[in-house]
Amino acid sequence: MAEGAPTTARLGDVLNRADRVVIAEGPPAEADSADVARIVVTGAEIAELAQVLAIVDGGTGSRCLCNGWPTIMVYDVGGELIACWTLHHQSGLRGIGDCDADLRNGPALTEWLAERGLTRSREVQAGLAVQEAAEDRRRLRWLQAAPAGLRDAAMDVCDPPGRDLETWSGRLRNAKARLAALARHGYPDEIERIRVLLAWAGIPARESTGGLKWYDMAVQQQLLAEDPDLVLTALAARPPSPAQLDGAAELFASPEWTGAHGKQLPEPLRSMLIGHIRADGTGPMRFRMRHGYYGAERSA
Repeated sequence: MAEGAPTTARLGDVLNRADRVVIAEGPPAEADSADVARIVVTGAEIAELAQVLAIVDGGTGSRCLCNGWPTIMVYDVGGELIACWTLHHQSGLRGIGDCDADLRNGPALTEWLAERGLTRSREVQAGLAVQEAAEDRRRLRWLQAAPAGLRDAAMDVCDPPGRDLETWSGRLRNAKARLAALARHGYPDEIERIRVLLAWAGIPARESTGGLKWYDMAVQQQLLAEDPDLVLTALAARPPSPAQLDGAAELFASPEWTGAHGKQLPEPLRSMLIGHIRADGTGPMRFRMRHGYYGAERSA
């Protein structure tokens, strides 16, 4: 059954020959472990399973890189294993054909399994829903901080990745290029543009999740493309806001900046940035300060 595109009809043909189906709540390598929860599906329930396993015919054209779980093992009346399938992210199925296939109703399968005691998929989905909601709120805060005239382009940049990462990567490159072009057009004065971008680049510094997302990097990359002397001049032109200092702290600690320009900052910028971090810096800012990212600072 490994050749050809996956279809619900092919799945049904296999299950029509099934005497029992064992579903183990783990990847194939762990499916036989005594520590892995499992159920045995027989009789009329096999037809129910076929309904909730219905897939989008034709498949996705690719394969997920993870092992997948639960593992679904189909046995015929003679006890022979005639199929072994895996679920991927509770939304896809592997093993019916030459690529993965999307489930027509992943939540229905998750609930069907939970009703029979296999609750891990539902628990994982609930956790993922919480994470996704938090990510949505984070993206919204970034969008709300977008400078005037850049909000629409920013929405395209922060569009979440889909399953087709190659297509998404192409869209992201185009969206980042459009955002950068609009920033140059909307803020033709270099000093003003840099200060505006620094304030936007400071948004992730206050996020509890830590780290830069792909959309944060779009702003930092614009700053890295500016003349570094002008970046320093923009911060010295007039007193920067706390948000601009947050953005500067992120920029000056980035590998791209330190790799090209080192960690030593000129005075009085260095003292101003360290004073900001001492007074209101985050844990990561303080860590970088102690390790000399903004100059020869060694005190907490």
